Amino acid sequence: MSTADAVRLGSGAGYAGDRIEPAVELSQEPRLDYLVFECLGERTVALAEERRERGDPGYNPLLVDRFDAVLENCARNDITVVTNMGAADPDAAAERTVSLAADAGLDGLRVASVTGSKVGFDSLESTTFDGEPTAAYRDRTLAAHAYLGADPIREALDADADVVLTGRVADSSLFLAPLLHEFDWSFPHENASKHIGQGIAAGHLLECAGQVTGGYYADPGRADVDDLARLGFPVGEVTADGNVTITKLPDTGGEVTVATCTQQLFYEIHDPSEYLVPDGVVDFTNVTLTDAGTDAVAVEGAVAAPRPDTLKVSLGYDAGYRGVGELSYAGPNARGRAELAGDVVRERLDVRGVDPEELRVDLVGVNSLHGDVSDIDPYETRLRVAARDPGRETVAAVAQEVETLYTNGPAGGGGARTNVDSVVGIVSTLVDRETVSPSVSVTEVAQ
Repeated sequence: MSTADAVRLGSGAGYAGDRIEPAVELSQEPRLDYLVFECLGERTVALAEERRERGDPGYNPLLVDRFDAVLENCARNDITVVTNMGAADPDAAAERTVSLAADAGLDGLRVASVTGSKVGFDSLESTTFDGEPTAAYRDRTLAAHAYLGADPIREALDADADVVLTGRVADSSLFLAPLLHEFDWSFPHENASKHIGQGIAAGHLLECAGQVTGGYYADPGRADVDDLARLGFPVGEVTADGNVTITKLPDTGGEVTVATCTQQLFYEIHDPSEYLVPDGVVDFTNVTLTDAGTDAVAVEGAVAAPRPDTLKVSLGYDAGYRGVGELSYAGPNARGRAELAGDVVRERLDVRGVDPEELRVDLVGVNSLHGDVSDIDPYETRLRVAARDPGRETVAAVAQEVETLYTNGPAGGGGARTNVDSVVGIVSTLVDRETVSPSVSVTEVAQ
């Protein structure tokens, strides 16, 4: 627990496979109070459930590597770790963390797991997913998880946990929970609207780690960012009054500027006046970002209404198989030869009676992202044919037809690559908050 005027929150990861070195730098900073690893995207929990069904761990694959790198530093510097690396199995993640801590001699370390995000299918019977009845997914469901809020994390911190491992939790909640714990913020206390609004804003700015320090922002000649190879991850400094400053460690790459923070503020915000998260409904329309010095930006003006009565649920389901075949063409008329190759594949599929549920034929470097918006004739391009279908044999046939272009298609094709894999789909709905019951368990590393 912080005894300083501000609580300092470090962002150790912005997605499941993020770099580890920036988190190590943060773990070596004695002034840091919390190191937060945000590691779950929309499909990540469903993919973790899929791994768990195969007998593999259901938690983040990099959990051991990350904790091997930072856990001793965090214990030495009294830094509390909060993370959703528990993914589909927070209890197993906590058990593994206790084992790692014991091996490192971190006696007395308290490790908490937060469970309860998983929603049974029977609880979803009265809902629809993206307009389709729930029954359409019953036989294909991998798992459904609700986005929990900050409360169970706060409960774990109130129980003196040094490491908190959760499953599906809203990204900003990972950062808000330490502030609720440290400052005892809650509705309907005085100034709760400002405090919780600012806390959620801080979490939203920090949740994607390097995105607010210049990652996913850099554009040579237009938005130059120094030393992206050593990008430093951000730190949020938050006071009991709800004042927020976003910064980073000195002598690390990247930058924190009004521009980088502005871009991240609008990231995944559908309605800036009504940003719904489990801990409140935030109005960002009056937020101001002010330069507060080198690599420091002050954030003001976020306000929150009390939390919504519903929670978002994401359902992961078996969406069949995807087959992809690729082949490159280079030199004069590369585009023309690649277009002919795509036409040949389409005709071959008709000849063979192969009719996948979805089919895409793209030329990478020409039209694969934004469609036919350019008449450029590039020196090189790569044909990519992708199909999705419930049948593995169907998509495999599509990929195989691309490979046969080696000796049966236009001149100069090379570098063929094919791949067939399963597809996890995601649909979302809302459920009543009262149908979800999170729980907290704390284990102390034996002396």
